[in-house]
Amino acid sequence: MRVATRRQLLRTAALASLWPLRRVVAQLRTTDGAAPESAPTLRAQRLAWAGIRLQLGKDALFLDPLIAADVWGAALRDPLVPVEAKEAEGARYVLITHRHPDHFDKKAARSALGDTGTVVCSADSAASVAAAGFRVRPVALYEPALLAEFTATPVPASDGNGDTQVSWIVSGGGRKVIHCGDTMWHPQWWQIGRQHGPFDAAFLPINGALFGWRKPESGVPAVLTPEQAAAAGAILGARLIVPIHYGVSGADAYTEVPDAEAALLEAARGRGIGVEIVRPGDWLTWKPTARG
Repeated sequence: MRVATRRQLLRTAALASLWPLRRVVAQLRTTDGAAPESAPTLRAQRLAWAGIRLQLGKDALFLDPLIAADVWGAALRDPLVPVEAKEAEGARYVLITHRHPDHFDKKAARSALGDTGTVVCSADSAASVAAAGFRVRPVALYEPALLAEFTATPVPASDGNGDTQVSWIVSGGGRKVIHCGDTMWHPQWWQIGRQHGPFDAAFLPINGALFGWRKPESGVPAVLTPEQAAAAGAILGARLIVPIHYGVSGADAYTEVPDAEAALLEAARGRGIGVEIVRPGDWLTWKPTARG
């Protein structure tokens, strides 16, 4: 009788210890794996040139923000979208792909970060960012960095001037995106796609810029062309391509491919990939742009 009672007590204790786990499983079954209704969803706003703002609740993460009018002057047709910090908002980060002034705009970084934010960059860029007076967090390639509710991981890119550049994978709020600065074509797309894809959106440069200040001139695009951006999006497993880094005309020794948006739409259509054209200041709908 004592043995039976002891067994009953042990069985009751074991079942009681499993109760919290049963509640979790029941919740997962009820929501079919979806995030709780109260959890914020990742939102994305296009800024000028290559800039993107990611918003998750009160926390904000800026990628290559640009507000300095003297970087491109009248050559850039994009309106410069404000990025001021507000006291009521949460954590703030600026991620830069590389140190060129149209991607590391110090004025934009100071405006976005206020007194408490951090610039996140590759280890190679950390010293120069710190020397400019910013709080800096260097991150090695493929090393995930937890930034409030965001997770950001730098992956390889290729700079048309031969300088150090990375692309950034950012996840949070049930979505994952990749931002590719002004990279040119490189062979790491397949590795990035296999290890980190698919992506809800790929922010890809499309202007296929030719630089005239390096002599002798190569005649080879130093930035992704629209067709290369479509190919990269397919390899990465992007559900949506959002074009960035285009819209300059009249700049000295800098030439873009003509009608880049139309070329991207055509190339992406051939690969079965959606494209959302987002104007600076507007927020993504996460749906392809209707084609006329």
